[in-house]
Amino acid sequence: MPEETFVIAGASLAGAKAAETLREEGFAGRLLLIGDEIERPYERPPLSKGFLLDKEPREKAHVHEADWYEKHDVELRVGVSVASIDRDAHDVRLSTKEPIGYDKLLLATGASPRRLEVPGSKLQGIHYLRTMADSAALKQALTHGGRRVVVAGAGWIGLETAAAARTHGNDVTIIEPEPTPLHASLGPELGGVFADLHRAHGVDLRLDQGVAGFWGAGQVSAVVTSGGAEVPADVVIVGIGVRPNTRLAEEAGLDVSDGILVDASLRTSDPDIYAAGDVANAYNPLLGRRIRVEHWANALNGGPAAARAMLGQDVSYDRVPYFFSDQYDLGMEMSGVASPGEYDEVVYRGDVPGREFIAFWLSGGRVVAGMNVNVWDVTGDVQALIRSGRPVDATRLTDPDVPLTTLT
Repeated sequence: MPEETFVIAGASLAGAKAAETLREEGFAGRLLLIGDEIERPYERPPLSKGFLLDKEPREKAHVHEADWYEKHDVELRVGVSVASIDRDAHDVRLSTKEPIGYDKLLLATGASPRRLEVPGSKLQGIHYLRTMADSAALKQALTHGGRRVVVAGAGWIGLETAAAARTHGNDVTIIEPEPTPLHASLGPELGGVFADLHRAHGVDLRLDQGVAGFWGAGQVSAVVTSGGAEVPADVVIVGIGVRPNTRLAEEAGLDVSDGILVDASLRTSDPDIYAAGDVANAYNPLLGRRIRVEHWANALNGGPAAARAMLGQDVSYDRVPYFFSDQYDLGMEMSGVASPGEYDEVVYRGDVPGREFIAFWLSGGRVVAGMNVNVWDVTGDVQALIRSGRPVDATRLTDPDVPLTTLT
């Protein structure tokens, strides 16, 4: 019987953890991990946190040591991408034109930053953050301080890079079309907490307005807002979200809608092709619906789940979505989904003005999301409340003297 070949398209965190799991679970066939960056697989949180702040070395972001892939007989191909998939022939063709047959294929192609298509968008000094190279270039622009930095977008990337820019000693303005930061992620209640945080650290936060264009002679020198204001800028950071990298899947005829559609085992509409990480729009049995999660924990856990499914194991990927962020002296962990329309009430336990609290988003009296801000070792308890799906007594939920473990 010929040797089985598994191909992973995307040398990402999800792809690297899938390769690791395949070997741990006993897969002894040929295993290829293919990525278009020249960097070996790495985790992305340091790009807007420790590495960007110059607190962590580049190497700390890597998923594995440099020799791990050879030691585990994983063919790591960097600087090359999967260009096309022939589902009938069960092969992929690389950007080098090389064909590789597969028995199982995992798409871990991630996402790409949304681009601002406005006048002046090609000027120098406008940064997007997705890759290690992006982060290194941005760090070089911010490190010496004294620059006028404008951040377009008050989502997670925008806020984290704004905090890094301020920490490096730069003047920072954030421009955001929604009425609060993180409006789509957290709603207005907690968005206001982050607005206060950044203003307390000297950020000029301009809400309810977008970016209409950029001025400059080769190099950006100002940002024009939708209200007509001109904001001086030496450095611009654009953080307006990402788009899942679905081209491969679309051209191969797989089912795609806001990502590659996969079932609870992360299998696509083709039984021999799987998807994990930012690109996968997966059915989550716990939530009872599809969700595409763009955060680190989903890549960390989704890759291994897909690997086990590729080996024929019974997989039901039902994890509670999880995210963390560090901005200035605020650290937080978020569990669940708290987008507007997903909840009808927000309640708090702890000191909100002092930024040491837990927020709970409720829907019909049930906890659907929770965020612990400068309160630690409670994520498991918060996720247990979400998983239970049972109504809770809000009075007890908000009482710091009532252990969360007694509410599940």
